[in-house]
Amino acid sequence: MKYTNILFSTILFTFISCIGAEKNQPTTAKKSYTPSQETKVAYFASGCFWCVEAIFESVKGVEEAVSGYAGGHTKNPTYESTGKGDTGHAETVAVYYNPKIVSFETLVKVYYGSHNPTTVNGQHPDYGSQYRSIIFYSNEQEKTIINKIIAKLNKEEYNGKVATEVQKFKKFYKAEDYHQDFETNNPNQPYVKAVSIPRLNRFKKMFPELLKENEKQ
Repeated sequence: MKYTNILFSTILFTFISCIGAEKNQPTTAKKSYTPSQETKVAYFASGCFWCVEAIFESVKGVEEAVSGYAGGHTKNPTYESTGKGDTGHAETVAVYYNPKIVSFETLVKVYYGSHNPTTVNGQHPDYGSQYRSIIFYSNEQEKTIINKIIAKLNKEEYNGKVATEVQKFKKFYKAEDYHQDFETNNPNQPYVKAVSIPRLNRFKKMFPELLKENEKQ
């Protein structure tokens, strides 16, 4: 019985886990996108990048979100190497946004409104350093905004338990093509149905005022 339970848990983890994706998942080419001169980019990591990408793409003022890897010490990371947890990289999303429509501060609030920042090295049901909570800042102004919001959350909601790393942005590596728009392209994939879509819907319910018109429930 014990062996059966272990086997069942292993099978369940494989299917209901961000790490369970295979390269043969249906893929639709990501739409062509060229940032304008006023477009800015912010980088966030908070668990599986399929979930994070879908959340930010639902927000007004976000022009594009791209899944990738950042925060590590190796060059040219892959899904496989990052998944082993020894590259130092986390699954990260590059968020291209129009600052005239949505501010960096609002994006940070979206970030904290869409995951549990007290979990160390993971976001249920995905655990490991590649799924840790990180915000990357590109300048001192962004760093100040991030730290101010973290201090407020620590004081008012999380009793000093926010585990988010705050790192100076260095390099972003775009993930493999089959990861881009993964939730949209694979709505019936087990992890997407069980984790990603419910996570997106929880965010939408909490922040309807931030959603694009076509994303409102």
